Amino acid sequence: MLVLEAKLKGKQYQYNLIDEAIRTALFIRNKALRHWMDNKNVGKNDLQKLCAVLAKEFEESP
Repeated sequence: MLVLEAKLKGKQYQYNLIDEAIRTALFIRNKALRHWMDNKNVGKNDLQKLCAVLAKEFEESP
Protein backbone atom coordinates (compact mmCIF):
# COMPACT_ATOMS: atom_id res chain seq x y z
CA MET A 1 0.00 0.00 0.00
CA LEU A 2 1.29 3.44 -0.88
CA VAL A 3 1.19 5.92 1.99
CA LEU A 4 1.99 9.58 1.54
CA GLU A 5 2.58 11.85 4.49
CA ALA A 6 2.91 15.60 4.54
CA LYS A 7 2.79 18.44 7.03
CA LEU A 8 0.48 21.16 5.89
CA LYS A 9 -0.27 24.63 7.07
CA GLY A 10 -3.47 26.05 5.70
CA LYS A 11 -6.84 27.49 6.42
CA GLN A 12 -9.84 25.43 7.47
CA TYR A 13 -11.57 25.76 4.10
CA GLN A 14 -8.44 24.32 2.44
CA TYR A 15 -8.46 21.34 4.80
CA ASN A 16 -12.15 20.84 4.00
CA LEU A 17 -11.40 20.79 0.26
CA ILE A 18 -8.63 18.22 0.77
CA ASP A 19 -11.00 16.04 2.83
CA GLU A 20 -13.65 16.27 0.11
CA ALA A 21 -11.11 15.26 -2.56
CA ILE A 22 -10.05 12.25 -0.48
CA ARG A 23 -13.67 11.18 0.08
CA THR A 24 -14.35 11.50 -3.67
CA ALA A 25 -11.30 9.41 -4.56
CA LEU A 26 -12.28 6.70 -2.07
CA PHE A 27 -15.84 6.66 -3.41
CA ILE A 28 -14.63 6.19 -6.98
CA ARG A 29 -12.14 3.53 -5.91
CA ASN A 30 -14.84 1.58 -4.07
CA LYS A 31 -17.26 1.79 -7.01
CA ALA A 32 -14.53 0.63 -9.42
CA LEU A 33 -13.55 -2.23 -7.13
CA ARG A 34 -17.16 -3.37 -6.79
CA HIS A 35 -17.61 -3.21 -10.58
CA TRP A 36 -14.42 -5.24 -11.08
CA MET A 37 -15.54 -7.86 -8.53
CA ASP A 38 -19.05 -8.22 -9.97
CA ASN A 39 -18.08 -8.45 -13.65
CA LYS A 40 -15.63 -10.62 -15.54
CA ASN A 41 -12.95 -9.34 -17.90
CA VAL A 42 -13.08 -5.73 -16.72
CA GLY A 43 -10.29 -3.66 -18.22
CA LYS A 44 -8.95 -0.14 -17.84
CA ASN A 45 -11.28 1.20 -20.51
CA ASP A 46 -14.32 -0.26 -18.71
CA LEU A 47 -13.30 1.48 -15.50
CA GLN A 48 -12.80 4.75 -17.36
CA LYS A 49 -16.34 4.42 -18.76
CA LEU A 50 -17.63 3.75 -15.23
CA CYS A 51 -15.96 6.96 -14.01
CA ALA A 52 -17.69 8.91 -16.80
CA VAL A 53 -21.05 7.44 -15.78
CA LEU A 54 -20.42 8.32 -12.13
CA ALA A 55 -19.40 11.86 -13.06
CA LYS A 56 -22.59 12.37 -15.04
CA GLU A 57 -24.73 10.82 -12.28
CA PHE A 58 -23.27 12.91 -9.47
CA GLU A 59 -22.45 16.19 -11.21
CA GLU A 60 -23.50 19.31 -9.38
CA SER A 61 -26.22 21.50 -10.80
CA PRO A 62 -25.65 25.27 -10.72
